[in-house]
Amino acid sequence: METMDRGAADRPPLVLVAEDATIVRLDLTRLLEQSGYEVIQARDGEEAVALAEERKPDLAILDVKMPNLDGIEAARRMLRGRLLPIVMLTAYADEDSVTRAIDAGVFAYLTKPFREQDLLPAIKTAQARYTEFLGVLDDYDSLSEALAAQKMIEKAKGLLMAKEGLTEGEAFTRLRTASQLSSQSLEVIAGAVVAAFTTAGVPD
Repeated sequence: METMDRGAADRPPLVLVAEDATIVRLDLTRLLEQSGYEVIQARDGEEAVALAEERKPDLAILDVKMPNLDGIEAARRMLRGRLLPIVMLTAYADEDSVTRAIDAGVFAYLTKPFREQDLLPAIKTAQARYTEFLGVLDDYDSLSEALAAQKMIEKAKGLLMAKEGLTEGEAFTRLRTASQLSSQSLEVIAGAVVAAFTTAGVPD
């Protein structure tokens, strides 16, 4: 499984923006270019997959609802050959779409209509979760197994954040430290955290 090459320090990060609404796509492009990114644009999911294979972007922002191929399936096809951080752009975060996106390997969400100040945090979140996922991937034989483990880790992080007031980074550090001290995998530690909080009556 090929991972994103972050060694190209001589050029700005390349972002693939896939959005069929021209105004939204151009607005995203403008904001990203103002923040120092290079942008390539796609108007539907099929074009996004082709551009991802050809240009090998450092990050992708994909709209959920696009013609020909929706953003979630486009993300799934991109990640089969090359892992990279993906932000899903959506007008609504219904449970079915969220589940499909997580299963596909999407790392963060940006909800439309988005605010300028929400864009960079969503990108940073996707990049941080991508880095975490690379560590998880090393312990598994397949992408699907690693994604299942990552889902458990994300759930445990969410519970630690809600119950103990930790940031996402602090929650992950707590899990990683426990994993290192116990010589258990992150997935095992995360499962223990989820089980403990569930037993204690903390809602999902």
